Amino acid sequence: MRLGFFTMPVHPLDKPISISLREDREAFILADRLGFSEAYCGEHSTDIAENITSTVAFLASLAYETKQIRLGTGTVNLPNSHPVRVAAEVAMLDHMLEGRLNFGISPGGLLSDAEAFGTLDEDRNAMFLESIDMVLKLWEQEPPYDLKGQYWEVSTARTLLAEIGQGCILKPYQQPHPPIVGTAVAPFSKGVTAMAARGWEPISANFLMPAWVATHWKNYQEGCVKGGLPISPYGWRVARSIFVAEDSATARAYATDPNGPYVGYFRGILTKMRRGGRLNLFKEDQSMPDDAVTLDYVVDRLVTFGSPAEVTEKLLAFREKIGPFNHLIYAGHDWMDPPLGRRSMELMAEKVVPALASATTSALKVEAV
Repeated sequence: MRLGFFTMPVHPLDKPISISLREDREAFILADRLGFSEAYCGEHSTDIAENITSTVAFLASLAYETKQIRLGTGTVNLPNSHPVRVAAEVAMLDHMLEGRLNFGISPGGLLSDAEAFGTLDEDRNAMFLESIDMVLKLWEQEPPYDLKGQYWEVSTARTLLAEIGQGCILKPYQQPHPPIVGTAVAPFSKGVTAMAARGWEPISANFLMPAWVATHWKNYQEGCVKGGLPISPYGWRVARSIFVAEDSATARAYATDPNGPYVGYFRGILTKMRRGGRLNLFKEDQSMPDDAVTLDYVVDRLVTFGSPAEVTEKLLAFREKIGPFNHLIYAGHDWMDPPLGRRSMELMAEKVVPALASATTSALKVEAV
């Protein structure tokens, strides 16, 4: 059982940005010390609550302060940048990390970003596919480049001076490129199938109901078969919002505090999904009226909290319901109470994951017998 970390992040609007960013960096450094296998952060340009504006820049600040953990862009929102800039910056970051990079990509889900970048009315999925295909070709080919698409064109033919490096785009440290990861946020996501078929690895988002996460396991297997690839127990990542405390009472009080970071996170997500017409993500029964999708309903189903023993039991029950994932992603939330935030990560790594690993290994041995 591997343990990863993913933060969007989401912080209170009245919290100083400098403190939010410092605490986010501390969480990544702590994850490295605790043996988390990987850690991702998101990026948005037009959201003060989600205040990491460049995942590449943020991770670059951690390149020489972390030792073993793989760092992941989570995600580079490809329609918002030129493919040349993406290819060059991600390759540079891969060299800074000496191969400890996962390349997380997406079309970008924040509508205000799309409006600001002038792509609100464009087919952003088409832009996403054109961009990643160009990025991969830039890493694969030698200059001068001659790439022409619907949205971008790339060439250095007129200015190429290869003998001194001019007109050449940096290739990644990892060859042919860093592992590619994508976040899946829709029930029955065909994106999961497409990613798996290309050898990319999906993360099922932490704000999906368990019933919808379960649909991703089937699609992941289908994609691996289509691509002629093995079905890896670590290739499908599942993210959850988890809070672990020494005792049940502390865990419940913090995780369900109306003014706390977990309820605040889902208040923001629920508001965005309601405004964007995507409440279906939170409906266990699609016939549910929208008014029934309350904040209490969402938090009750999507926040896993308790003592180490309780969280272990809940996660094993979740795994039994949705499929045999072996790569759990702990969703990072604001450290309203820094000691509690740090302790939750420590208990997760030192108590919960070993118990999960022991239980899942025992189950496999029983099945083998």
